[in-house]
Amino acid sequence: MRKLAIILAIFLGIAALGAATLAGRAMRLRASLREAAAADEKHSIMVGSLTRNYLLHVPDDLPPGKPAPLVLVFHGGGGHDWNMPGFTHFDDLADQQGFVVAYPDAENRNWNDSRGVSTADDVGFTRALIDDVTRSHSIDPSRVYATGISNGGFFSNRLACDLADKITAIASVAATMPKPLVAECKPSRPISVLYIQGTEDRLVPINGGTIGFVRGRSRGENISLAASAQFWREQDHISAASNIKDLPDRFDDGTHVRREIWTGGKDNTEVVVYTIEGGGHTWPGGPQYLPKLVVGKASQNLNATRTIWEFFQGQQLP
Repeated sequence: MRKLAIILAIFLGIAALGAATLAGRAMRLRASLREAAAADEKHSIMVGSLTRNYLLHVPDDLPPGKPAPLVLVFHGGGGHDWNMPGFTHFDDLADQQGFVVAYPDAENRNWNDSRGVSTADDVGFTRALIDDVTRSHSIDPSRVYATGISNGGFFSNRLACDLADKITAIASVAATMPKPLVAECKPSRPISVLYIQGTEDRLVPINGGTIGFVRGRSRGENISLAASAQFWREQDHISAASNIKDLPDRFDDGTHVRREIWTGGKDNTEVVVYTIEGGGHTWPGGPQYLPKLVVGKASQNLNATRTIWEFFQGQQLP
């Protein structure tokens, strides 16, 4: 009995040490994310009766007299605007490539992506945000893009449906299309779409199904990655076969990247899918923000931020 008690004590001690280590790692990540966002401008606008907030990063050396592209980066469910600059490093890339980045903040830490996780007018907020930035900075209205992870990725899909007059193209990370959105989606024009999805995403199943980590606590349903890509190909009137390429592994981290591209859509639109074999509910190239046991692997074989920007560079409103 005493031996069992000793073993139990050792086990509990190890568990406590592990929990403390994870807590310490989470606190350090949180601090680093806040620090990365500290230099960005804080903005507030009224949308209906609500004050809505966003962060804005404007490179110091934008070419004078030349309107810049605008990239909107939406955080995941439960997140904040300040999570995203350090999580994605879009600020660094914006400084290198000469575009403006906005990080919107959800009203209740969740975006209204059609699944019922929020009732806020987030489409109206996005429209107002674009107008607000355009009034104060020289922005190219034909080059406004949206991207996000998880709930932010689902919401980017909704923006492609409901705000295609303002949004040039979208990129969705760790999110396919929410199931309720499919029947509701009536985009005003063809729009280019990019998906980055892990095969081992435990929150958003790549083959579609119930969204969420915990059984019995559903956060709605998503359709499969294949069905999502098919949906947008139909919207863009793409009939040509895809071009498939396996990208070289740069790191031995248990993941592999396969890219599939469909081109030839109306108004030069295209649909691009990056499947991260072995990848989890993460931002490729970003931090392992939670243990692999919880969210799966954060692949380092793809830099999602740079990949998304390279995709956006080829897209412009007609």
